[in-house]
Amino acid sequence: MFAPELGARILQSFPPLQNVDDAVSPRLDNLLRKPFPAQALAIMGVVKRWQQAKSAAVVAECGTGKTLISLAAVHVHRDGKPYTAIAMVPPHLTEKWAREALLTIPGLRVFMIDGLRDASKDYRCGVNEVRLRCGRIVREGLQTSLSELRLRKSRSSARSRWQDTVGHRPTLFIAGRDRAKLGYFWKHAYQVPQSGRFRGCVVNPDTGEAVYVDDSCLCRADFQRVRLSEIIGGDKEDSEPIARGQSRRVMYRPLWQADGKCIRRVAPLDFIGRYMPGWFDYALCDEAHQLAGGDTAQGNGLGTLASCADHIAILTGTLLGGFADDVYYLLFRLDPGEMVRRGYSWGEAGVKSFAETYGVLETITTVQPSDNACSKARVTTQVKRRPGASPKLFGDFLMELAAFVSLEDVSSELPPFTEEVIGVTMDQPLEIAYRKLEDDIKAALKAHRGNQSVISTGLNALLLYPDRPFGLGDLIGYEYDPETQRRERFLIASTEDLDENVLQAKEQRLLYEVKAELSRGNRCHIYAVYTRKRDVTQRLERILRSEGISVAVLTADVPTDKREAWFERRLQEGVQVSISHPKVIETGIDLLAHTCLIFYETGYSLHTLRQASRRSWRIGQRKPVRVIYLHYADTLQATCLRLMGKKMLVSLAMEGEFSSGGLQEMNDDGADMLTAMAKELVTEARIGESADMVWRQVQEQNRQIRSAVPGTNVAEAECSLIRTSLEQATAVPTVSRVAEIVDSQQSSMLAEQLPSF
Repeated sequence: MFAPELGARILQSFPPLQNVDDAVSPRLDNLLRKPFPAQALAIMGVVKRWQQAKSAAVVAECGTGKTLISLAAVHVHRDGKPYTAIAMVPPHLTEKWAREALLTIPGLRVFMIDGLRDASKDYRCGVNEVRLRCGRIVREGLQTSLSELRLRKSRSSARSRWQDTVGHRPTLFIAGRDRAKLGYFWKHAYQVPQSGRFRGCVVNPDTGEAVYVDDSCLCRADFQRVRLSEIIGGDKEDSEPIARGQSRRVMYRPLWQADGKCIRRVAPLDFIGRYMPGWFDYALCDEAHQLAGGDTAQGNGLGTLASCADHIAILTGTLLGGFADDVYYLLFRLDPGEMVRRGYSWGEAGVKSFAETYGVLETITTVQPSDNACSKARVTTQVKRRPGASPKLFGDFLMELAAFVSLEDVSSELPPFTEEVIGVTMDQPLEIAYRKLEDDIKAALKAHRGNQSVISTGLNALLLYPDRPFGLGDLIGYEYDPETQRRERFLIASTEDLDENVLQAKEQRLLYEVKAELSRGNRCHIYAVYTRKRDVTQRLERILRSEGISVAVLTADVPTDKREAWFERRLQEGVQVSISHPKVIETGIDLLAHTCLIFYETGYSLHTLRQASRRSWRIGQRKPVRVIYLHYADTLQATCLRLMGKKMLVSLAMEGEFSSGGLQEMNDDGADMLTAMAKELVTEARIGESADMVWRQVQEQNRQIRSAVPGTNVAEAECSLIRTSLEQATAVPTVSRVAEIVDSQQSSMLAEQLPSF
């Protein structure tokens, strides 16, 4: 009733940087490709953001032209002056970025950062210019190195020298983020005495003393694949002066060093951060959600670029993975000063405080009765993350930082897009074997409560077994025995081997869907997540080939920069169906020829699922796109898919796509995918709420967005978001302040933690 008045009031209180009626820069007309109106609106928003601050973000749905938006924003903001920009992109997108840049910016020269300067037969080296020849990127033209680019220490002299070299033209340097972080090899630098009181213990070579952690002497096994350092002097807590005007300083002794016997190399990003600060005018980081980790090499690369460039923009299609603190380290790297002013610090303590303010936490208090009347009851408190984010997160950080663009904003001529969740009933032999395995794992979960090996191994087996009911063998768990002081093995459950030659119900449904799409002239792409020791993709390939269908499997063995060409060759060969892990092509690859995407298995990562599900529905698509999620009904596969749907609603909410049930769904279970599934398995809760019911909510939300008034711009989306947030503020659960947060990995990284089958 008061929505129009409230909307007008919000517009007055929070005026957008770029209104839909505001004039755009005439420099957009100089681009070789003309942006859509919504893209132009986002471009001008980023430009005006750069006029006020150093950092900006483009949160745009897959296929909306994030590359065009960022490159055009640099072109407009520079206003005709020559510039140097650097783009850090996934390794398989380097050539795609170069191609789009040359087709967008007039007079642009593009260079690939293939390494620092050391030559190797395994990879290119130096900085090499690339050009477009017959639609393909070829390395020809100027060849140089990062060392030559910073020959002089003065920034102005080095930059002017470079502009003279390239003829005062704009230049873009592209670095694949895997190669950009590729540094030297290292080895441990400690000693292990063969005699004396420290025999068998790790000894610091500088002090000759053993290395202790919590009164325990470290041994060689504690250093496997871990770089450790030891404080050997000073005391952080001790401020007693050792001389007038001086304080005692903490000194560290790294217990590792560079390995001179291996390839001697320096990570290009480290070199840029140390010796080329301020050399670049702009830094662009694509697929920034993959750089959201804390102490990771790729995440630190984002921080390096943010510190050494005048302006930076991050690009992503999936900003959140369902939790508020997914963006914590991104925000800290983009604007550390603002985060410090708000009272946050780098590390776990800051993440905890951030999650308390903007996230949803669950406090679990367990009271165990005492053994006798003289002792007190034992009370334990555990705090866990849950999916959800307060609208305050959008208002405090994202509204000013990011421009949000969806496919519906970019073009009203996109073909229809449908998502369908199909639950399949298991055949009786598989049903009996699965239920027996489920009961055994339930018993193990209850008997070994909290044992992570039981949770990961058991639940992973329940997800895999219906798709591959043979060859799993015995499921083994590990538990620490205080008597022997060793990790002891124990049997979780034994799996029954069914006949490999029998087609199960889900495989039959897959064949039915594939044949139906092929009869309509549509190609299919199938996603499966179990591709290693217990490979499902090979079985699917064999089943499809037996029906006369041309199939090809894309594996991780194909180099990242060759995967786009791999699909081109398969299309020329007449392949009808392709199969891969969703993470292999989650970003950058266009599957316009494959109009049906089938998730035979989904995995745990919301980022990966959202990215992979949009590989076909993007600008340039002319045929209707269909995405199918196959699962066995009443199994853990259905539970996993339903929890993914819950996280999807939360993620869409923080990207400006609120629904009436999105915030309310934060009250549901599912902070940790694995823990939530284990809880549901043991307690048998949520019976009656199926996976397709949750995904219907997501589809209904998408339909509401598509039916909105055409031409909805960023400002209108922001106002709608704030209005919805105010109306639903009471639906956000009140979360009490807590003292600690359980240190756990994000569910998007869970698949990497689980043992491979």
